[in-house]
Amino acid sequence: MSKIILIETSTALCSTALAVDGRIAEYRESTQPRAHAAMTAVFVKEMLDAQNLRAADCDAVCVSAGPGSYTGLRVGSSTAKGLCFAAGKPLLAAGTLEVLAWQAVQDGLVPEGCRYIIPMIDARRMEVYTAVFSPDLQKLTPTEPMVVDAGSFADRLSEGPVLFIGDAAGKCSGVIGSGNAHFVQTCPRASSMLGPSERELAARNFRDTAYFEPFYLKQFIATVSRKKII
Repeated sequence: MSKIILIETSTALCSTALAVDGRIAEYRESTQPRAHAAMTAVFVKEMLDAQNLRAADCDAVCVSAGPGSYTGLRVGSSTAKGLCFAAGKPLLAAGTLEVLAWQAVQDGLVPEGCRYIIPMIDARRMEVYTAVFSPDLQKLTPTEPMVVDAGSFADRLSEGPVLFIGDAAGKCSGVIGSGNAHFVQTCPRASSMLGPSERELAARNFRDTAYFEPFYLKQFIATVSRKKII
């Protein structure tokens, strides 16, 4: 059976997990602001030490591929690449929205009769990154940015219960007023990458460690601070 290091840093939650023989053997999480750069590699070392393992003993490293926070995704990707290069292990990736869909099913959050699972990653204001999944975790639409308003997903909601899950679900609950809409405010967790990572490993869908880039969706735009340092 496999051993996979899992890294999820696409949102405010810094999360890592260690999958051993089809189960989550260790996990570490922090909600502290800007903890990703300081804690991701530390969490991985703690997990490996707790299981008396080295990175070289694992079969692969799986990182969240986005969309999400530019900085968070960069930290996760850099950490995963460093582990892969140092240990000579392959790199896997799982889409953030898919991880949230798996999380909904894994945690028993899907309402009875649910027609669709719609993960939402916050992109500031009323914009989200989103896609539509079926309850059996088939991706039905491509990942896209969307400005949410009262009419968003009206066609899906007319068919029956729909689960909206992610760190943007809470802000959207005040806009989407349908009785068929169910909202779960949460961040994607590394432990929910178990299913996607095992599938990617079994298919040997390895990413190019040197050239892999997370799916940012929107380009990062640097701005000049208005505050004068001197």
